[in-house]
Amino acid sequence: MAFAFLAGAATALSPCVLPVLPVALSAGVTGGRRRPLGVVTGLALSFAFATVALVYVIDALGLPGDLLRNLAIAVLFGFGITLLLPPVSARLEAWVSRIAPAPKAGAGDGFGSGLLLGASLGFVYAPCAGPILAGVITVSASQSFTAGRLAVALSYAAGSAIVLYFLLLGGRKLIARLAPQAGRLQMATGAVMVIVALLMAGDYDTRFQTAIASDLPAVLVNPTKDLEESEDVREELTGLRTVHGGVGARAAASQDPEGGRLPVLGNAPDFADTQQWFNTPGDRPLSLRQLRGRVVLIDFWTYTCINCIRTLPYVTAWDRRYRDEGLTIVGVHTPEFPFEREAGNVADAIDQNGIEYPVAQDNEYGTWNAYGNQYWPAKYLIDTKGRVRYAHFGEGEYGETEAAIRELLAETGHDPGGRADVEVERAAAGTTTPESYLGSGRALRFANGSIAAGTQDFAAPTSELKPDELAYEGRWRIGFDAATALAGARLDLNFGARRVFLVLGSRGAEPRPLRVLLDGKPLPQRFAGTDVHGGVATISDQRLYRLVELPNAERHLLTLEFAPGISGYAFTFG
Repeated sequence: MAFAFLAGAATALSPCVLPVLPVALSAGVTGGRRRPLGVVTGLALSFAFATVALVYVIDALGLPGDLLRNLAIAVLFGFGITLLLPPVSARLEAWVSRIAPAPKAGAGDGFGSGLLLGASLGFVYAPCAGPILAGVITVSASQSFTAGRLAVALSYAAGSAIVLYFLLLGGRKLIARLAPQAGRLQMATGAVMVIVALLMAGDYDTRFQTAIASDLPAVLVNPTKDLEESEDVREELTGLRTVHGGVGARAAASQDPEGGRLPVLGNAPDFADTQQWFNTPGDRPLSLRQLRGRVVLIDFWTYTCINCIRTLPYVTAWDRRYRDEGLTIVGVHTPEFPFEREAGNVADAIDQNGIEYPVAQDNEYGTWNAYGNQYWPAKYLIDTKGRVRYAHFGEGEYGETEAAIRELLAETGHDPGGRADVEVERAAAGTTTPESYLGSGRALRFANGSIAAGTQDFAAPTSELKPDELAYEGRWRIGFDAATALAGARLDLNFGARRVFLVLGSRGAEPRPLRVLLDGKPLPQRFAGTDVHGGVATISDQRLYRLVELPNAERHLLTLEFAPGISGYAFTFG
């Protein structure tokens, strides 16, 4: 909240607020003595509503993610036209005065009329929110509403409101000197606002932000960058994770002691802040206290993660082989993308992967944070006394993990018998391309330069893509986590792998075509085992789609031609 307050105060002094200032100043410098307070109070409240409540409403109704921005542009344009045309301005002022009458001399302070006008300004002010606040609020729209999220937005708004309030007080002194030119100033202000609205409609503001991020020194773009990346801060964060139930941090640093016995890494945190449970009696939550006396394997996963998917055959085989010998496996489904929070999607993934052990939804990252976990997939093995004895992150070392399971079962007096028999798909040797995200939050290696949020038109790349480089072409709506195709949308990727996977979804789950080309040619029919048929994949539900299946890991140029309404999230390779 303190950071949001300071960020809001800084925003009120940034160029982004220039379109709002003329209206705020002209509204606050006239009327009663408390009218400026009414303006900033209304602005703060409506801004908080616009950035929190409206985002939830838009998400619930399935409306476009940039609706708030478009509303702000429309309000800004409307204000500008009003100021440009004195007759229209006079009519609006008359209408406002009937709703919240401006005070007459000695008959009030103007707080009510200022409150009403400030409330309308909040929708214009919303796009000025810094990328961090905007990203947090937008991402949280897929989570349950909490007072904490509202408090952060209100703190940000309060910081801005206080700075604007002092600007309004200063404006009262200035306006007396400019009174003879008030009419011309009003029309000039209206013209500026209309121009700014048109520039925003053409996404020139986001292009300007991208240019700033690309060209200015890092210290000006992100003054705290050096602090965030300093060794002292990293050590403090590691210490915090370790102190506050950071079993994951201790597990990552642990070494097996001499003699081969599994070390004690700490007491296992219980399941925290979970939502829906699956495969339990009555779908009721479990606790580690209920499971005391059994060996427990906690498996953190999410259903679009290819690394998690490749481990599931092992985990399900261990469940079948050792359940009757005293092993309980609990899958903790911690989502990476907003749509992975839907209970129905998780239930479908559980069914498709043949999971019969209990699974908990960890949408709020409560259990993830309790363990100090940082990886998908991650496994924590707990003995009969509730202590973490073994952990493994990522794919691989299945033999070692099964050996740890068998050791803890043997400690209880059970004979674990023969090992589980598993045949699975493994990541191919020679895979070099790293996981690649399409949203602005984690977009890297794009030939288009820095990828900013907003609707943008991308030109075709002017040169061949470098290894592992991506490029947008056509019109896209870029969000924090995903990119949604609009008109003429295309994506190129120079990859080195045997298999290519992409998390995709279609608006409203309506089937839409995705054309897939390899080195400029449609995928041949011989590529069995993919979601591509005749060179086209049909995209509907939000899930992981298998696009390429090669005999060996090779380097190729992948081209995807998107129908409007398809959203892409992240590439993975194998």
